[in-house]
Amino acid sequence: MKTTLRGLGVSHGVAIGQVRHMGTALLEPPAKQIPVAEAQREQGRARQAVKAVAADLNARGHLAGGEAQHVLEAQALMAQDPELMADVERRIAVGSTAERAVYDALSAYRALLSGAGEYLAGRVADLDDVRNRIVARLLGVPMPGVPDSDEPYVLIARDLAPADTALLDPGLVLGFVTEEGGPTSHSAILARALGVPAVVALTGACELGEGTVIAVDGSTGEVFVEPGADERAELARVAAERKAALGAATGPGATSDGHKVPLLANIGGPADVPAAVAAGAEGVGLFRTEFLFLDDSTAAPSEARQVEVYREVLEAFPERRVVVRVLDAGADKPLDFLTPSDEPNPALGVRGLRALLDHPEVLRTQLRALSKAAEGLPVYLEVMAPMVADRADARAFARACREVGLEAKFGVMVEIPSAALRARSVLKEVEFLSLGTNDLAQYTFAADRQVGAVSRLHDPWQPALLDLVSVAAEAARAGGKGCGVCGEAASDPLLACVLAGLGVSSLSMGAASIPYVRAALAKYTLAQCERAASAARAADGAAEARAAAQGVLSGE
Repeated sequence: MKTTLRGLGVSHGVAIGQVRHMGTALLEPPAKQIPVAEAQREQGRARQAVKAVAADLNARGHLAGGEAQHVLEAQALMAQDPELMADVERRIAVGSTAERAVYDALSAYRALLSGAGEYLAGRVADLDDVRNRIVARLLGVPMPGVPDSDEPYVLIARDLAPADTALLDPGLVLGFVTEEGGPTSHSAILARALGVPAVVALTGACELGEGTVIAVDGSTGEVFVEPGADERAELARVAAERKAALGAATGPGATSDGHKVPLLANIGGPADVPAAVAAGAEGVGLFRTEFLFLDDSTAAPSEARQVEVYREVLEAFPERRVVVRVLDAGADKPLDFLTPSDEPNPALGVRGLRALLDHPEVLRTQLRALSKAAEGLPVYLEVMAPMVADRADARAFARACREVGLEAKFGVMVEIPSAALRARSVLKEVEFLSLGTNDLAQYTFAADRQVGAVSRLHDPWQPALLDLVSVAAEAARAGGKGCGVCGEAASDPLLACVLAGLGVSSLSMGAASIPYVRAALAKYTLAQCERAASAARAADGAAEARAAAQGVLSGE
């Protein structure tokens, strides 16, 4: 092949086709002054455009359904944010046109999001899309978006907004490649839900010429430019082998010699349940409950509303595990009624369990709701706390669970290095650990995963991160307790084998990744996985760790 580029593979599969670029980004509207007498009319235009864009986003969400609907409805709320609208109207009042006021107000908010922690920084592409759609409507120009084409193609973009990704036609869009984004960006999440091969964070992607033939491997993150006939045949063979392996591997997750590694699903609410069931998930390893709370930052949802939603999920997994993470708010997910607004460094402040312990009634209400939701159901409910630092945190959470009479296993998320290093102590209070590799990497390396300059430190193959996983897994094994992984690391089939070799007892991931991980585990014995894990930990960097593990498992 003439050129091989490497980004981050975020959605499995192989796509070969011609490059088509995303529609041209919206130009910055001119800065011109309007007479004071026109301000009221311009403010009305701005409100009307915002309302129309929000309605369009909601309509797109309704058409897409599932995870995409949640994402697009959140974008619609972002467009209608009262504070943003007030800022727009203030700018118009002092002479800006409607389009310039929208552009400036949302650009200012964009700058705040970029520096506000991983979750909010990850929403920058969403905000850019909202801004561009409102301004386009005000200017009367076409929306930037997916190109028109009668022939299948590979889509190239700097980043993809949810409104575009959600309605991609898999019959036309063979795959996509972006210069920006990460494994937890909305474009990556929705690509996995759609089953479209995707590579993100590929430097120079937008420089690929229109019509250039490329091959995209969403498993390895490789993009091959102008592959020859032999190379195309080899890629097709690899893709066919992977597809055959997916079909051959069925049932519970296990290594080839029968060592069980339950494969669970990460979900954000009831809409994600059908895909998890269809993928053969053996339960839920991470039920994120934030979506119930983030819709209204001023008040917690009622206990009755929580019971209703939790029960809908629990009913879908009879005789199986459902691991619920209690509200993880603060820092990048602020809630007015729960978290401080004036912390100098909120990512290191009162977030997760710390915020809940400061507001015990919010925690008690959620735990009571979970208890009522599980009543009479043949489900194995497990409940865990986010951002646990030590035994004292674990003890406080377990006590809160017992005080409401919750009949479930109590566990904690391991996202802070101290919890991994002192896992034996933490496990004296709770019954299981769940490793959130995304935050664990961020805190281990002091590296925000939305900052490109430090992205290499957020690779889950980093040996230091694998060391922490090993320490936690060994502590759990010594105590006869479970230690799962529910971060993005679990969705990488090769890394999943290494995690099993490190002693991880279950893996939880997006539903679309389950068949790939199941097939990978079924190819190797536990001993092979253990040797691969040792080789990876002995390496000095992420790329070397991956290569070492691959070498062991391929027999090289």
